[in-house]
Amino acid sequence: MYNLITKTIDLGDGRTIEIESGKLAKQADGSVVVKMGNTMLLCTVCAAKDIKPDVDFMPLTVEYKEKFAAAGRFPGGFLKREGRASDYEILISRLVDRALRPLFPDNYHAEVFVTINLISADVDILPDALAGLAASAALAVSDIPFNGPVSEVRVARIDGKFIVNPLASDLEVADIDVIVAATKENIMMVEGEMSEVSEEEMLEAIKIAHDAIKQQCQALEELKVLAGKTVARSYDDHLSDDVLQQKVHEFCYAKLYDVVNKGITNKDLRSEAFKSVKKQFIESLGEGHSFNGKLIDLFFHDEEKQAVRNYVLDTRKRLDGRGTEEIRPIWSEVDYLPAAHGSAVFTRGETQSLTSVTLGTKLDEKIIDDVLFRGTERFLLHYNFPPFATGEAKSPRGLSRREIGHGNLAHRALKRMIPGPDVNPYVVRVVSDILESNGSSSMATVCAGSLALMDAGVKIERPVTGIAMGMISCTKTNRFAILSDILGEEDHLGDMDFKVCGTTKGITATQMDIKVDGLSFETLRLALEQAKKGRLHIMDKICSTLPAPREDYKPHTPRIVKMYIEKDQIGAVIGSGGKVIQDLQKRSDTIITIKELGNQGEVEICGSNKASIDMAISFIKALTTEPEIGETFSGVVKNIQPFGAFVEFLPGVDGLCHISEIEWKRLDKVEEVLKVGDKIDVKLIGFDKGKYKLSRKALLPRPE
Repeated sequence: MYNLITKTIDLGDGRTIEIESGKLAKQADGSVVVKMGNTMLLCTVCAAKDIKPDVDFMPLTVEYKEKFAAAGRFPGGFLKREGRASDYEILISRLVDRALRPLFPDNYHAEVFVTINLISADVDILPDALAGLAASAALAVSDIPFNGPVSEVRVARIDGKFIVNPLASDLEVADIDVIVAATKENIMMVEGEMSEVSEEEMLEAIKIAHDAIKQQCQALEELKVLAGKTVARSYDDHLSDDVLQQKVHEFCYAKLYDVVNKGITNKDLRSEAFKSVKKQFIESLGEGHSFNGKLIDLFFHDEEKQAVRNYVLDTRKRLDGRGTEEIRPIWSEVDYLPAAHGSAVFTRGETQSLTSVTLGTKLDEKIIDDVLFRGTERFLLHYNFPPFATGEAKSPRGLSRREIGHGNLAHRALKRMIPGPDVNPYVVRVVSDILESNGSSSMATVCAGSLALMDAGVKIERPVTGIAMGMISCTKTNRFAILSDILGEEDHLGDMDFKVCGTTKGITATQMDIKVDGLSFETLRLALEQAKKGRLHIMDKICSTLPAPREDYKPHTPRIVKMYIEKDQIGAVIGSGGKVIQDLQKRSDTIITIKELGNQGEVEICGSNKASIDMAISFIKALTTEPEIGETFSGVVKNIQPFGAFVEFLPGVDGLCHISEIEWKRLDKVEEVLKVGDKIDVKLIGFDKGKYKLSRKALLPRPE
């Protein structure tokens, strides 16, 4: 019924990764199941047989999806079925896409769909480190043209020791956590976070990852032979016209090189100058020419790319006239938004972020209910990239994968600098709105985020800055140039986008994409050294705006106070059906949350002013402190019986004031003196079978 082929990868510590093919999803071009422990991924890959006309890019789609049944769980929501992709699923899809995309042949433009499903879940074995391996394995057992294999692994440093594909529970104490994608020869992609580590430590982690990847790539090559897929399918290079390509080169290259040589600093003016050259070329062809307009655009883009790259390599200068290590002009300011809890504007060249900080209570925590992760998040960072940031005349169409990815990078860069709840009692939300963009808007978000957090009074350990590094290389001449603070065009036309974030002490996050066949360790080392210089230059700029967190929060920031009560007193504060705590919040105009911590209850009180918070504290103390005989209280008559009045002398706590304890004189009826709703002072005079005995007359002058 099926022809099963398998391959096992030994991680060297008793753990193994198993790959099998030929059993499931056999009608796909390639299909594998990757298993580690009880975590299993089913990956399929399908490529269109025909190429759509005029497609001049690689139409690759990667979809990673987690099945709740894989963990023995029901999905949430009314429909009880999987819905739109979570942020985690989107981030894994991006990781795999970035590893695969550069390795398809440049002239291969058929639609390719890679689908990865988590079909069995072990909560301690994370699937993100296996997804890239699964995708490359599925391509290996197919005949789709692909210059692989490639694989991904996670490397973490835990208690000073580097571990490949560590357990999820171990990551909580890791000071380095990176995912690396590579071929046997070169690094392709890096993404991760660190606790202010040095460049050398980061390189060591990448080298350990690469050693593990080499072993996995060898296994994939052997798997390809076992599957009998050593010859890729043939395909047509549908975008070729040697005559037209030569005409474009002869007419345009020198003119484009001259445009670059002018060092035009404005992006729009530079773009218009390039378009003018293309317009001149089309006019030179004369009316009624038979050349394909799509091919003209493609070949012109190739000439523009080559002119820019050669100019940089020839002169060590760039599109806007800067040197390779020069950072664009920077200006920034804080407290720009008077009603926000914290805000900042950070502008570098033609890239600008307006970032705000909002401080909230425990009720504002993000609730995470994914297949593998359930819990809450106290630090949120959202990144928005509207079309007007690049002058596009179109309507925003929802949150893009790019926005989620860029926001995640900035979140990773900053989160380890946010102090714990003992120092920072707030739930923190940072929102970066990109108002202008010409390269490295995610790094502008990191810089603006640091400033806005300090403006809000959040006691971050140190400010974080970020820089995007680029590279232009020529394999024929062995020349390359590493570029600091790249423009959007340099990202598009270059070979690398390497983002590095960190403090004055070390790196906190990184993300690297390679658009050529890999990157050597020597080049990577040089890029990191150059990035450090750029980061520290930017740090000087933002610290001249605001060097440290403000001493206090803004006047309009809600204040949070924490107090602790005994575990068995939590119920008394909450009350039946939440009645006591809801009434207390209403009376004191505060927000109160209670969290059980061991044998204690942590009570968090948030109010707009000190008087409100003090009122709530006094009520909670009254609720949780055992009253002593002889103490006096202000109470409210809640109920009247023939034998006395029940008085609420503490929130939710009643006592009996017997008819004989209301007045010094004898009363026939309680109603002679009291009625429901009266506020009276009472004294606790004793207990009767656990009930409180109160006296009003004890506080009245005794008649002669």
